[in-house]
Amino acid sequence: MNLDFNKKVSILIIWLFHLSGLLGLLYIDKNLFASLTPLNLFISTTLLFVNQTNATRMKFFIVFAIFFVGMIAEILGVQYGLIFGNYEYGNNLGLKLLGVPFLIGFNWVVLTVICGSISSKIFKKSKILSIIFGMTLMLLIDITLEPIAPVLDYWEFVGSKAPLQNYIGWGITSLITQTLYQYFYKTKEFIFSINLFIAQFLFFLGFNFLA
Repeated sequence: MNLDFNKKVSILIIWLFHLSGLLGLLYIDKNLFASLTPLNLFISTTLLFVNQTNATRMKFFIVFAIFFVGMIAEILGVQYGLIFGNYEYGNNLGLKLLGVPFLIGFNWVVLTVICGSISSKIFKKSKILSIIFGMTLMLLIDITLEPIAPVLDYWEFVGSKAPLQNYIGWGITSLITQTLYQYFYKTKEFIFSINLFIAQFLFFLGFNFLA
């Protein structure tokens, strides 16, 4: 499979950022590198959309819709303990709206797109299976992220440990965003998406086991 130069560079950048970030958190300065999370997520988001094909108004609308769904779900969680349980965000994810960092909305978009791209590649003939598998991949990322989120001052639940409600809420919210993505976001990109998914998964898994 031939990759164009821009995609090769984009893939190299995300791997370098995730690897250097993990090493920095583990062996250099955890607080400093944790505070650089917004930069990492901004670069990952930018490169993800730079590598998308056939930009259309519908795609922009779906991206906004996913962002909106993610932000509303998170605001309901932070303000009222709904959807995910009782928790609050720390200071390492940047500017907030009603207690929820804007980056979290973009993170819902990124995870929906990369997980949805992978699942649609595997289940080309079934949108239902693509939605379910995409939701499962998103839950997998959350499962590896939840234990380290308080350590990195991302967010923390009352009682420290994420409750079962959180994972149910993630599943329901992911089901909604995956449905939007699978049915209305055409010409999905795969190669960059799977690289970003693996880089994120190994980053979170590595910190879980090595920190």
